[in-house]
Amino acid sequence: MPIYNPSPPISQPTQVDIFTMGCSKNLVDTERLLARFAEHGFSVHHDPSATHGGVAVVNTCGFIGDAKQESIEFILQLAEKKQRGELQALYAMGCLTERYRNELQREIPELNGLYGKFDYLNLLNDLEKHFPRSNHLSPQHQNTAPICGGRLLTTPPHYAYLKISEGCDRHCAYCAIPLITGRHVSRPEDDILREVEQLAKNGVKEFQVIAQELTFYGVDLYGECRLPQLIERISDIPGVEWIRLHYAYPDHFPTALLRCMRERKNVCAYLDIALQHISNNVLSRMHRHTTKAETLALLRQIRSEVPGIALRTTLMVGFPGETDADFAELLDFVRSARFERLGAFAYSEEDGTYAAEHYTDDVSPETKQQRLDALMAVQQEIATEINTKKIGTTQRIILDRREGDYYIGRTEADSPEVDGEVLIPSNDKLTIGQFYNAYITDANEFDLYGRVIP
Repeated sequence: MPIYNPSPPISQPTQVDIFTMGCSKNLVDTERLLARFAEHGFSVHHDPSATHGGVAVVNTCGFIGDAKQESIEFILQLAEKKQRGELQALYAMGCLTERYRNELQREIPELNGLYGKFDYLNLLNDLEKHFPRSNHLSPQHQNTAPICGGRLLTTPPHYAYLKISEGCDRHCAYCAIPLITGRHVSRPEDDILREVEQLAKNGVKEFQVIAQELTFYGVDLYGECRLPQLIERISDIPGVEWIRLHYAYPDHFPTALLRCMRERKNVCAYLDIALQHISNNVLSRMHRHTTKAETLALLRQIRSEVPGIALRTTLMVGFPGETDADFAELLDFVRSARFERLGAFAYSEEDGTYAAEHYTDDVSPETKQQRLDALMAVQQEIATEINTKKIGTTQRIILDRREGDYYIGRTEADSPEVDGEVLIPSNDKLTIGQFYNAYITDANEFDLYGRVIP
């Protein structure tokens, strides 16, 4: 049940500021809540640069220590505003509050209510008990972004995140996500397809398909992985031009997905597959249920069946028991695998996980940082080399925005927020949200530079 401390009725028109911490899966939840608020007459603002003096809601992240601390510090900043009378009510929701709501309520009494990962829509009902409808803004003063598919998109109107499941059944030794979100629960195919159809009809062209673990999709509903079938059905929907896949798992990877990528022009040759490590010693201690040989074989198959695919992965350094030899093996793997995109983070002990309860965090913070820096230095060289080879090629891009003297776009190999971009001089008048062919003239570690050609 949510924890709720009612605030006094508010006498001014109700403004709601919602701040999203963490991943794109959280962002989808925020968009659903924004839509509900807007439908009920509240004026809503997402991640505003300044609060509007009414209600503030923080959608928290609870994945690792740094993310948890960032969420807590942001809540405390808003709590100070409330104490100064700059806010009338403050609420929190999401992953952190799902797991620590009692502790947060005790430590931050300025919070009027805490909601978890799955009961956050109750916030609207509770607020309406204390915010008279007569005080809501009239439709002409509400947020003007369209509500579609039950969401008020916070992204540019030409792309959206598409969450196809919640939870995870993998139980990796280091990960608290299953403790927060529970078991894997797939959305029914028809429900997902209806959402895509509605979004596509409203101009969304690009879909980032997301889940905590994509490759388990459908097992709970249909007794088998249905991800390849789902992606094929999405690709058949008129208006869908790019589909990009995030957060696959290497164990029992559905290789039928590779045929779909190869044969369907609107399924991007892009895959985000978190590997975490390559040393058998570390993989076993992590409970990853795969081996170095199996991982290497899968990567060979992926690159063979989908030529030119952009692979993104995430790696961890400093896991308990990781030796110098294990880390050297990881560095050699990164040099040989040559991932187009790579993120990495240092292990942090999370309450309640197998690693926290059974292992000693025996890699010093200094060593973790040194290993992280060394790993990312290797990847920086690889990323620069890969980007440099694109000079002189023509890339299909979609334009996201204009900044100063440049239009900013992305290629098929670039997911929003996490990957590189293509900078096009703004000499010609171009249309945001449209596709263009760009001739690449220069490159650095992160970005490409080019010009639009017919």
